[in-house]
Amino acid sequence: MQSLSTIQNELSFIWWIALGLSFMLYIILDGADLGAGIFSLFVQDEDERGAIMASMAGTWDANETWLVVAGGIIFGSFPLVYGSAFHYLMIPLMFALLSIMIRAVALEFRVHSSASKRFWDWGFGLGSLSATFFAGMALGAALKGFPLSHTMVPNYVGGDLRFLSAFSIWTGVGAVVAASLAGGLYIRARFERRCSTYQQAGSWVAANFYLALAAVVVTLIWSLITFPWAAAKWTGPYAWVWLLLGVVIVYAAFKMRLASTRQNDMRAMLWLATLIVLMWGGMMATMYPWLVPGTWTIYDGANPSNSLVAFTLAVGGFIPVMLMYNWYQFWVFRARINKMAAYAH
Repeated sequence: MQSLSTIQNELSFIWWIALGLSFMLYIILDGADLGAGIFSLFVQDEDERGAIMASMAGTWDANETWLVVAGGIIFGSFPLVYGSAFHYLMIPLMFALLSIMIRAVALEFRVHSSASKRFWDWGFGLGSLSATFFAGMALGAALKGFPLSHTMVPNYVGGDLRFLSAFSIWTGVGAVVAASLAGGLYIRARFERRCSTYQQAGSWVAANFYLALAAVVVTLIWSLITFPWAAAKWTGPYAWVWLLLGVVIVYAAFKMRLASTRQNDMRAMLWLATLIVLMWGGMMATMYPWLVPGTWTIYDGANPSNSLVAFTLAVGGFIPVMLMYNWYQFWVFRARINKMAAYAH
């Protein structure tokens, strides 16, 4: 039994890392797409809005696959967390998924439309905005934790609107700001420099860079005051590690802004990805061993060892395949475009 327990603990930890990797890749890849959709709400030219859609035509569905993978990992590796957390977060996740569907339908239908292009443009932009907001709200609500029943199979006990708080609303707003910055950098990397879209994205990035910095500072201070598990890590005996991580994050943010200012657009995207890796990794390290702070640890919510072994054998090999597919897509669609590439131009 001891060997089985050891295997369960090790596999639970590995799948927790895989879950974090899936969410992180989704944020990096689809965060830029969602931000470009938000940016499109402020673009006046119809062809330029269509070109923004066309820029992600070959990649957006693969980018969103990482969200499906994350859901599959929670379902297969942490089923008790899946059942209770999805009950708790039912409303924000429902709106986020509906928004993603509206956005996907708009992307596919615009190419076949003539008189209704503006309608699908609004669907794409507003779907991107609301998907980002409600996903951010769900993350903030998850960080606050939720109560469980004391039954054989613990489940969420609480009201339908318990997820709603000032902090979860704030994390929704913060997610929109962060995605807007990512979307602006993405537009700068994908459009020809002579395009008006490229120039407009430059001003967009400058404004959202400082908004994002302010949002991060406010979120960190709010978390330090609100969450004892975060304060214990950040002010504990290894406080110098967190201080060093903060310095590295500020350096990466400075390099991202500098690269964008100098029109090294792909380098700016890579520095943004580095920032997300650092901050997401810092959040996971702060939360460890909690999967949902105050509610589920990684080990309490994990599947039995035999199920985890079967899940690992069945699914584990897909992750490197997906990473190679994502890399291949970006290599194929790496060229810059202009508004003549507009969807249904």
